[in-house]
Amino acid sequence: MGFFSGLNDEKYDRQYTDRELMRRIFAYFKPQTARLMWVILFVFLVAGISAALPVVVARMVDLLKEQPSLQAISLVGLTLFVIGVGIWGLNWARRSLVARAVGDVVLELRTRAFRAAAEHDLSFYDQFSSGRIVSRITSDTNDFGQLVVIVTEVGWQIVQAVILGVVLFRTDLKLSLMLLVFLPIIFAIAAGFRAMARRVTKRGMKAMSDVNAAIKETISGISIAKNFRQEESIFRSFDESNQQSYQVNVQRGFVLSMVFPTLNALGGVFIAILIYVGGLSAAQGIVTVGAWYLFIMSLDQFFFPVLNLSAFWAQIQAGLSAAERAFALIDADPNVVQTNTRDVPTLKGKIHFDEVHFRYADNEPVLTGFNLFVPPGETLALVGHTGAGKSSIAKLVARFYEFQQGQLLIDDQDIRTFDLAQYRRQLGIVSQVPFLFSGTVADNIRYAAPDVSDEDILTMARKIGEGEWLETLPNGIQTEVGERGGRLSMGQRQLVALMRVLMQKPAIFILDEATASIDPFTEWQIQQALNLILKHSTSILIAHRLSTVKAADRIVVMEKGKIIEEGNHNGLLEQGGHYATLYNTYFRHQSLAYVEKARELVGDD
Repeated sequence: MGFFSGLNDEKYDRQYTDRELMRRIFAYFKPQTARLMWVILFVFLVAGISAALPVVVARMVDLLKEQPSLQAISLVGLTLFVIGVGIWGLNWARRSLVARAVGDVVLELRTRAFRAAAEHDLSFYDQFSSGRIVSRITSDTNDFGQLVVIVTEVGWQIVQAVILGVVLFRTDLKLSLMLLVFLPIIFAIAAGFRAMARRVTKRGMKAMSDVNAAIKETISGISIAKNFRQEESIFRSFDESNQQSYQVNVQRGFVLSMVFPTLNALGGVFIAILIYVGGLSAAQGIVTVGAWYLFIMSLDQFFFPVLNLSAFWAQIQAGLSAAERAFALIDADPNVVQTNTRDVPTLKGKIHFDEVHFRYADNEPVLTGFNLFVPPGETLALVGHTGAGKSSIAKLVARFYEFQQGQLLIDDQDIRTFDLAQYRRQLGIVSQVPFLFSGTVADNIRYAAPDVSDEDILTMARKIGEGEWLETLPNGIQTEVGERGGRLSMGQRQLVALMRVLMQKPAIFILDEATASIDPFTEWQIQQALNLILKHSTSILIAHRLSTVKAADRIVVMEKGKIIEEGNHNGLLEQGGHYATLYNTYFRHQSLAYVEKARELVGDD
């Protein structure tokens, strides 16, 4: 159990009955009704012709026995050729239609799964690995598509088996009754594999999700790993997940590989018995040689789909498990729940926390009875030690997390009643480590405002340090930023992220300022960009730079989820309280006076 301890279900996983799964699957295939009707028609035609093949051959055997001639032989050959071409053509048409129908359904399922993943709030991604989510969207939806292909393959064989069953009963009742005795034994053994196959298949999928998660995390952090020479460490981490996946899939392969050989062996024994009994009947003249041959051929073709159904049952279970995992992602309950979808007018930016209680996990309160009022247009700086609750306030305003009690009002309206998409269009957010998408600087700047022209971007860019920062970019705003913005410096990334917000013109601006050191000139440019945003929005700044703190209309000092001081920079310094301590510890060395004094001391030495 210890080895497989990492293969637990996700919290949002749920158990679906086979009936529920079938209902959901049929709902996805409903738009494909016309194609599926043609598929069913082709299935019956292929099954009918395939079932007729042994009947035709048996009749031909009797014909050749009675009147062997070149004409009779040619007729037999031509008949078999026509039947073969007909089966091939119908199978091609059937499989083409199935491939198109399955492709459309997988496309729809994958689209819904991705949309569900994209719409989940940030708390969802705090709890669940993005690599495992990717596995559900890609691998599991693909496995679901394979399920449908297998079902259609087995389906036409079952129809063929039913037709052949009728033929067998009409050929010899005694042998057919013996066949009925054997069938329950085969189905009972196949049913025994069912639960085992479903269990090991789900475990195999979870193991593969862990491998995907390990690869994604490793590739994302490859630069850090190389900086600290931890290539061997990340390989060991990946190898552990890979070995676990190997062990699980070997176990899965062992279970699945037992199914077909076991059933095939049993089928062989039963066929041998029936052939022996049928041979005695033919020898005694009870049935003709052609009828006996018909029974032998029909028996083989009858048992093949029965064995296929049993053998492929494991793969059918794999497809159902994949569907279950994809549906669980789609059906996962959101943590952030809107009570209404009211249209959001142009916001003024008034923010009011009224006795708000918030926690990330049970028994770990972050905010308790928290109160804060931010009038429209105010620039509020939040300062305090790590864990004071500063980022939590910003995340609640952005509606990334759900608070448990109290009210959060925006322009005197409950934030839970807004249409969330409309509300967030009026938010501008810059995170501590600005994220840029692959593409050009211009592409990233117009991310939230796609209609903005290059000329508008250049006009705004020149308001920041007279546009000198553009000269540091090799191709100006057409410079490729690389994956996650890796080709730009941290200062350049921050400027692009701020430009993105400037183009958006938000009513409420949230900045979680980067802690990374940058040169004074770039800091001056960033402050200019900030000032352009602060003029026209209500702003909440989680400040790490003295220049940002000084620019704020009000500074709120936080400790353990509570406001312990508030005021402006000079007033708080005069109080000599917690802010003064923070200033002397973190901010003072950034001041010009401190730098000049330090230079004087160095000069004296």
